Amino acid sequence: MTPARIWLDPRGWPESLYERLLDRRIVMVHGNLDGDAATRLCAQLLTLDAEGTAPIRLEMQNLTAELPAALSVMGILDVVRGPVTACASGRIEGPALGILAACRHRQAYPNALFVLSEPQVSFDGTVTALASREEQSRVMLDDLFGRIAEVTGREADQVRADARQNRLLRVPEAIEYGLVEGHASARGLPGLPGLARPARQGDGGGGDGGPDPGDDQPGGDRHRDGEHD
Repeated sequence: MTPARIWLDPRGWPESLYERLLDRRIVMVHGNLDGDAATRLCAQLLTLDAEGTAPIRLEMQNLTAELPAALSVMGILDVVRGPVTACASGRIEGPALGILAACRHRQAYPNALFVLSEPQVSFDGTVTALASREEQSRVMLDDLFGRIAEVTGREADQVRADARQNRLLRVPEAIEYGLVEGHASARGLPGLPGLARPARQGDGGGGDGGPDPGDDQPGGDRHRDGEHD
């Protein structure tokens, strides 16, 4: 049986597609975020930050993350000047929730699932090295659970206990928990002019959350690696 083909002309489609999205200040991240992928993601966010302070939209799809990689991205999100809106779809699990929590605004598509869980770590080496790495892991976990606790208004110990139980949150439960603010919608998503419905009488200007004409706009040609495996 011939496999189905979605893209009629697959030549170079990932680069051109992600380039078009990034020109609209939309960054996509999916799969497992390791150190290399985190570096690329940080580079994209810093590039957009250097271009201006217009809103950035971070699309998170079926995302897991290594703990150090997630903390690296969280640090960059803390210094990006423009407001970053995370839009979550699929399963977002473990340290990836720290990236979600580091965004100024957090929205979820209807199919999103959030799993509070402890990351899996393994060590090898001398006894002294193992003790040192174990302590480093404890510090990183404190940072992760502390950030989630901060945005949800809960105690860090409660977040840690939920993670030990692999607590699963659907969208309504995640909203109640404080992990996300609400449902993603075409009108509320920044960065894609034209998606919003026409303004109606009584609307606050009919904007779609994207940059206004007077905002700093991205420009210039450059090569970007937009996909994270």
